[in-house]
Amino acid sequence: MSPYRLSVSLLLSTLALVLAEPAWAFATFDEVRRDFRPSDTLVLDRDGQLLQRVRTDPAIRRGQWTALADISPALRTAMVLSEDKRFHEHSGVDWRAASAAAWGNLWNTHTRGASTITMQLAGLLDDDLRRGGSGRSIGQKLGQAVAAQRLEHTWRKDQILEAYLNIVPFRGEIVGIDALSRTLFGKAPHGLDAREAAVAAALVRAPNAKPAVVAQRACELMRTMEPGSRPDCDGVDMFTSAALQRRSFDASEGIAPHLARRAIAARTEGAQGDVLTTLRAPLQRFALDSLQRHLRELRGRNVEDGAMVVLDNASGEVLAWIGSSGALSRAAEVDGVLAQRQPGSTLKPFLYAEAIAERRLTAASLLDDSSAQINTASGLYIPQNYDRQFKGHVSVRTALAASLNVPAVRTLVMVSPEAFARQLRAAGLPLAQSGDYYGYSLALGSAEVSLLALTNAYRTLANGGRFGETRYLPAQVASQPGSAAVDPRAAFIVGDILSDANARARTFGLDSVLGTRFWTAVKTGTSKDMRDNWAIGWSQRYTVGVWVGNASGAPMWEVSGTSGAAPVWAEVMAFLHRGAPSGAPKPPAGLVQKQMRFGDELEAARSEWFVAGTEQAVFAIAPDATGETAPRIASPADGTIIAIDPDIPPGSQRVRFEAEGRAVHWRIDGKPLARGNSVQWLPWPGRHVVELIDTRGRVADSIRVEVRGAGVVTGATTAKNARR
Repeated sequence: MSPYRLSVSLLLSTLALVLAEPAWAFATFDEVRRDFRPSDTLVLDRDGQLLQRVRTDPAIRRGQWTALADISPALRTAMVLSEDKRFHEHSGVDWRAASAAAWGNLWNTHTRGASTITMQLAGLLDDDLRRGGSGRSIGQKLGQAVAAQRLEHTWRKDQILEAYLNIVPFRGEIVGIDALSRTLFGKAPHGLDAREAAVAAALVRAPNAKPAVVAQRACELMRTMEPGSRPDCDGVDMFTSAALQRRSFDASEGIAPHLARRAIAARTEGAQGDVLTTLRAPLQRFALDSLQRHLRELRGRNVEDGAMVVLDNASGEVLAWIGSSGALSRAAEVDGVLAQRQPGSTLKPFLYAEAIAERRLTAASLLDDSSAQINTASGLYIPQNYDRQFKGHVSVRTALAASLNVPAVRTLVMVSPEAFARQLRAAGLPLAQSGDYYGYSLALGSAEVSLLALTNAYRTLANGGRFGETRYLPAQVASQPGSAAVDPRAAFIVGDILSDANARARTFGLDSVLGTRFWTAVKTGTSKDMRDNWAIGWSQRYTVGVWVGNASGAPMWEVSGTSGAAPVWAEVMAFLHRGAPSGAPKPPAGLVQKQMRFGDELEAARSEWFVAGTEQAVFAIAPDATGETAPRIASPADGTIIAIDPDIPPGSQRVRFEAEGRAVHWRIDGKPLARGNSVQWLPWPGRHVVELIDTRGRVADSIRVEVRGAGVVTGATTAKNARR
């Protein structure tokens, strides 16, 4: 059959099929739009505001469905001129174009294809009509024409163009105008100009063409779009080459990348579409800005990472989740909310709560803040305070609020590490080892915990000692605070102490960043070698936890409890309560408030809270038989080994003896040495007995030390430091 007769036959057959109006089965426009699946998942806050966009389909790059009104007029014009000039005139099949194509086949001349936008859309919607590697068959072309006619009968023109622009392939993995606009041009579809629109339309005609070919077609299209214009084709060529290499559409962008990944992974299996979370976008944005701004101020102190979590006290809902400092960090993918870190002194509230619950201590009990040497299986444990100074006898209220280390260790000796570990686990802190494994260093935060678990443990204190799980998806089962994990009376007393600005003044001063204009209870902590800095606290409605440090574990430089995480904590708390009050909690049953005073006026008289049955009017240091406290040797520790270095002058190797008590003098090996609480001794090899003699000539305390010759190092006093 001649080409002419074949073309005429094809046209007549198509016409007959179209006139017959077969019942071609196609989805409605609303169904197509509903079933559209972007390659990205949007993670939203509780009110539907966008938190994060995350790519979840690696096979294809498809953006969000874009309404025709949100696509630039230039793009709509370019697409129609390029693909279907009579789009608004025909009813699915462009017979003039079909005739021209048939005539071209007759004379073997190259002409534009006769496929209309509606016909192309039909091919995209129906797999049977989809173009194969060798093009469409005659049967597919006939079916396409029939389907296009049917679409035109059931869809409006604007719906056809909108659907086409959203599902047409452009280049490589890119499908739809939203993905194309954001990937190649770095903007939304409504912002495309004439040049960008021409390049986009040219790509539909030749998705995999070389940049020069795409640029040439785009320049020709620009002349058609603006008759009489003289576009700069060289400029279009350079622009096209750059655009086709650009990949501006990041796999993930937003303000909650770490929570978004967890939310997508935790949603119901098989679920599609956007993910709704419990977060508050304005709070998340403010908290992230506050953290990043403060970390920029600390960059000179070797601090680059931070994390924060905000919890609703009543429901356990996560209101903000910031896993890292983002661009400021070299480990931005690490989620600091879940990373295991040493919590420093932030565990102390639970230790004192356990001691109060066991009636070993009250908030007014006096603890000795002085040098202590505690025998352990691995040697002597010698805790130090953050400022390496001792305050003498202090109340529990002062010891906790001012974050003194030595009184905390003495308290743990009373409670025992294993009992303390059980208390921590009950509050939701799953320690990796037993309490005995950590020993007395557990009082100063030697175990590792996550920011989320630690903040939720403080939420337990905020809820009167009742523990409940956290949740970040509305679909997750709500966990209201359940049975008491911490004695409610002890939880109240600890909260009252941590809200007491006067009690923390010994360490933090009266004008501390921890002081808020509304009721809050807060504790700071710094781990060994300044690797982690924390501020955890609660108000009537919220619990906020902040960590700053380095994901690599590198130590910070001169970052204290109030210069690290605390300023961020205070800013976020102020934001949360900018229009909402926060009142002190009501005391639970079993508490009494009593006026009391201290002997020797160690602290000012005050009204104090007690577990019923533990209250008393006066707290004083128990005197010895003479009415004075018994003298004792503060340092060195019993069993200390001293090595003499022959390269150092003897005068520079003197050993300092320190004592507590009054009117004391020293003896070494039975011979008098000196008087006073602080003396120096020039050591000589051998084993020696050091004695402290009281005013009656009796031996009040004694230790043994050993001095070894140069180069002999067989042991050393174990000294462990911790910081508040």
